[in-house]
Amino acid sequence: MAAETQTELTTVYQVKGMTCGHCEGAVSGEISALPGVTSVTAVAKTGEVAVVSAAPLDREAVRAAVDEAGYELV
Repeated sequence: MAAETQTELTTVYQVKGMTCGHCEGAVSGEISALPGVTSVTAVAKTGEVAVVSAAPLDREAVRAAVDEAGYELV
């Protein structure tokens, strides 16, 4: 029996306004709630947020999630 393999896509977004671990957690939490997202890694120092998902995400959905956390998608 062959195992099914699923490819995942990693997309890196730039987020403005993150300054600490709390910021990273807020952004990660909101983006993690989007359908298809399997992991999120936010780095306040660089402003980069790496999102792993099963399929490409709608940029406006990501923008809305970042806005909800109180930050700005660049």
